[in-house]
Amino acid sequence: MCHGADGMATVPAVPNLAGQSEPYLVDQLRQFRSGRRPSEVMAVIAKALADADIDDLAAWFASIRVEAKPPAAPR
Repeated sequence: MCHGADGMATVPAVPNLAGQSEPYLVDQLRQFRSGRRPSEVMAVIAKALADADIDDLAAWFASIRVEAKPPAAPR
């Protein structure tokens, strides 16, 4: 919920997951699950995930393309 259904965060202090690299997401979720990366909320969520679940989530969020556009040049 915090990261948004499309991986774009709905809470200001929460990072976007869309477009993050798959290896990074896998690593972070496994660290939350093991307790090496502390977070009360994410630890509860990640503990319920099997390795295959983590791999699938990471692949899905990594597959979302995020486009950034610079602002128009001042006139």
